[in-house]
Amino acid sequence: QVQLVESGGGLVQPGGSLRLSCAASGFTFSSYTMSWYRQAPGKERELVAAITSTGGSTNYADSMKGRFTISRDNNKNTVYLQTNSLKPEDTAVYYCNAERVVGLKLYDYWGQGTQVTVSS
Repeated sequence: QVQLVESGGGLVQPGGSLRLSCAASGFTFSSYTMSWYRQAPGKERELVAAITSTGGSTNYADSMKGRFTISRDNNKNTVYLQTNSLKPEDTAVYYCNAERVVGLKLYDYWGQGTQVTVSS
């Protein structure tokens, strides 16, 4: 079955860094656009970054540009999010998403999330 398993979250001080990973299985990883979303308490889920199936193009939310980097390894079926210069407002649950459109059908999968807490 389809699985997306996030890891790498934790407690970090402001200005610190974390590398999040999302290991995928059960589908053709290299055919999917992969994204990271986050959801803070009391707020809606928001897009953090996305990367195309080949890794040739990336997209970031404005507040993350220059601080976060998304990458993928299609040989390892894994997508990464390097987060630097973390701020308290980056505290959220970070989710991995896989998406592909084939004809009129949307294939859309989510992981369970990993908690990132930025606090001194």
